[in-house]
Amino acid sequence: MNFDPPLVGVTLLRRYKRFLADVRLADGEEITVHCPNTGSMRFCVLPGVEQAALISDSGNLKRKYRHTLEAVQVAHGHWAGVNTGRTNALVAEALRAGRLPGLDPSGGVEREVTFGDSRFDLALGERAAPHTYIEVKNVTLGPGPDDPDHGVIRFPDSVTERGQKHLLSLMDVVRAGQRAVLFFCVQHSGARGAGPADHVDARYGRLLRDAMEAGVEVRAWRTRMAPACFELDEEVPLTLAHPDIDIEGCRG
Repeated sequence: MNFDPPLVGVTLLRRYKRFLADVRLADGEEITVHCPNTGSMRFCVLPGVEQAALISDSGNLKRKYRHTLEAVQVAHGHWAGVNTGRTNALVAEALRAGRLPGLDPSGGVEREVTFGDSRFDLALGERAAPHTYIEVKNVTLGPGPDDPDHGVIRFPDSVTERGQKHLLSLMDVVRAGQRAVLFFCVQHSGARGAGPADHVDARYGRLLRDAMEAGVEVRAWRTRMAPACFELDEEVPLTLAHPDIDIEGCRG
């Protein structure tokens, strides 16, 4: 995913009303930008702390908030991508380029595909007859400033009934004899592993384990982030260990 113009470095001052953030430009001017993230952004935005950040410029003067918050510098000097609107596009781009082993794009890559009463982010195969359904999650919950830099980045960052429903629906896909994939798009530069945030949403963690037992595949890829380009960089292992345990012994 290329950015033209490249993302601009700013200082994040605060996030508020969920979808707004105030930033300071290099020349000292302060502006309000759109923050497209419905989660808590736990450990991404640190209250009372000024953080380095990256914003995009839509160039659209008719937009109320012309700029968008894309990434912030988090604990231990790492970066986290906070624009959840980028996540599906990042994965779709990597799929179409054939860069995700085991996920063959030759039959087509479709977006927003319905199964029963659920709609999944991506599917492989023709829209009328997909054979693989893929649900994508933006994963950013890393260690806080006072935590060791353990490298395990987790999902979700707040209780997610919607995410729980997606896991139940993915299990329905498997029961129907088709392939189901949960894809963790890990937008955190410090990622060395990924897994469920049981301490945040215990039910999600239980359902994830149930889904894996039922045959739902779980994949996790780290995102490389730079002002000119974001792209899926490397697959990281999945760990089901408690968040206080480091990633030695992660499942591949």
